Amino acid sequence: MKVIGLTGGIGTGKSTVSQTLADQGAVVINADLVGHQAYLPHQNVWQDVVDAFGKDILNEKDEVDRGKLGPLVFGDPANLDKLNKIVHPWMYRTMEKMLQEERQKGTKTVVLEAAILIEASWTPLVDEVWVTDASQEAVIERLVARNNLTLEQIKARIASQMPAEERRKHAAVIVDTNCTIDEVRLKVKELWTKAIE
Repeated sequence: MKVIGLTGGIGTGKSTVSQTLADQGAVVINADLVGHQAYLPHQNVWQDVVDAFGKDILNEKDEVDRGKLGPLVFGDPANLDKLNKIVHPWMYRTMEKMLQEERQKGTKTVVLEAAILIEASWTPLVDEVWVTDASQEAVIERLVARNNLTLEQIKARIASQMPAEERRKHAAVIVDTNCTIDEVRLKVKELWTKAIE
């Protein structure tokens, strides 16, 4: 089984690339969705997060409310580090198990889509890294249209990520998404054909 690690900065087209690979027959594991499971009530990792940040971060269903947790961690590097040290190892083990299950099923190709694949040291889970890449102008244009964020908010989010040139150093494949969605899909189909040969 081949495991492709798909990563890239905000607004660089990861979802489009991931969806196109799924359309070609790859099984996609989305790290964001795995991460959401960490916040479901009464799991071990949920308890660790509540112990670290208090019950005020819970909603009425006892789920971790990301809207309450977010301000505590995104404005405070120490808190973010504390959260990551709880959640990231759990996510690694969970995704490792998911990959083993796909291997047992005889799945040929899995895409592990993770914005923080490199930063979280999850690269041992994958055979090669694909990085989506777009100019800052294109990213800003997409995020203004999609997320309804101010220019300052967008620039702060871009600045908080690993620099694009650092991410590119880890890439076996760089998917340049400075083009239309149809052109991105065409590129990805060509890359897929080469990847599965």
